Amino acid sequence: MPDPATKRSYSRDEVCRLLGLREATIEQWESHGFVPRAETYAFRDLVALKALRELKHKRIPPQRICLILKSLRNKLTHIVDPLSELKIFSDGRRLAVQVDGAKMEPISGQLLLDFDREELRRLLQFPGKRADDTLAQAVASRLLESAKWFDRGVELEQTGAPPDHIIAAYRKALEHDPNSAAPHVNLGTVFFHQKNWREAEAHYRAAIQINPGYALAHFNLGNLQDEMNDTAAALASYLRALEIQPTYADAHYNVALIYQGKGDTMRAVRHWRSYLKLDPSGYWASIARRELSRLRQETIVGGAH
Repeated sequence: MPDPATKRSYSRDEVCRLLGLREATIEQWESHGFVPRAETYAFRDLVALKALRELKHKRIPPQRICLILKSLRNKLTHIVDPLSELKIFSDGRRLAVQVDGAKMEPISGQLLLDFDREELRRLLQFPGKRADDTLAQAVASRLLESAKWFDRGVELEQTGAPPDHIIAAYRKALEHDPNSAAPHVNLGTVFFHQKNWREAEAHYRAAIQINPGYALAHFNLGNLQDEMNDTAAALASYLRALEIQPTYADAHYNVALIYQGKGDTMRAVRHWRSYLKLDPSGYWASIARRELSRLRQETIVGGAH
């Protein structure tokens, strides 16, 4: 099995899909300076983004994350990027960081006692409370198992594992949490790459049914419809993604291409401009500028006749 650290770089769309993130979330983290703005990401960047995702799930506010990162850089001067080089996690109601095998409170630098979680639960659990908590614990356990299997599926994708192993992991995630949209999106993309259009569409639509506001699911469905030459349906899916997330650069790019192909120059120009505002540099930006320039030239020439 290849080392994930040697794998090729990942596009923003791939990162969003693999980690179940919206592009707007990554943009917010970039604006806070947690991660640099990039169009492609190395494996260590995925590690940092995954750490931020976990902090977001724990509802840690950006201001506290800023304070934590600043404190860790000051205290651990040999650490360049705490998010990718250290394990930051929730230790009950507080955050902790793993440093040289010990738990440390990231802001004060104090070491924390490493109680076994199960032992601590037994110490704090009262007999009368056990029955009341049974259902909640069962639900929490299923969600935790689902998250583990989802992460396993992402890890398998990152390391180039056989597709059937990846599919099995995401299906396990759905067994434990049928109401999770992200495994459906990732399954859809695995089947998309296999050109299994029926399965891909079923999973993208399942994700949308679970979470109608999941822009990536609409965008990926649009890619599938475009691949199947259903341009009208693809356009509708891309536009829905943009309704949900107006800063979705790749959706603007694809919409611009469709409108340009339909001869709708004004709408194509508008979306090319929107794309370039969001992604002003790189290979795809150079193509967008070329197409925008060509449309402008055609308009000038057409107006001269």
